Amino acid sequence: METIVLRAHFDGKQILLDEPYELQPNTHLLVTVIKKPDAEQMAWLTLSAEGLSLAYGEDEPEYPLTMIKEPNPTYETR
Repeated sequence: METIVLRAHFDGKQILLDEPYELQPNTHLLVTVIKKPDAEQMAWLTLSAEGLSLAYGEDEPEYPLTMIKEPNPTYETR
């Protein structure tokens, strides 16, 4: 089954696609609702982002794969 991701929003009455897309009548759809984080979740997300910003500097170099001296054979490549 081929899936296509379409961005949409709910205007209070119906779900509206953010960009035009031709749908045939009776097309089956899966709808995922993305909830906005509450105050506690936002606090944890902010704390995580601050921790990451401390771990990586502005001038952090990019490390190419050619710098790996001994590859891990059990690591999944993507």
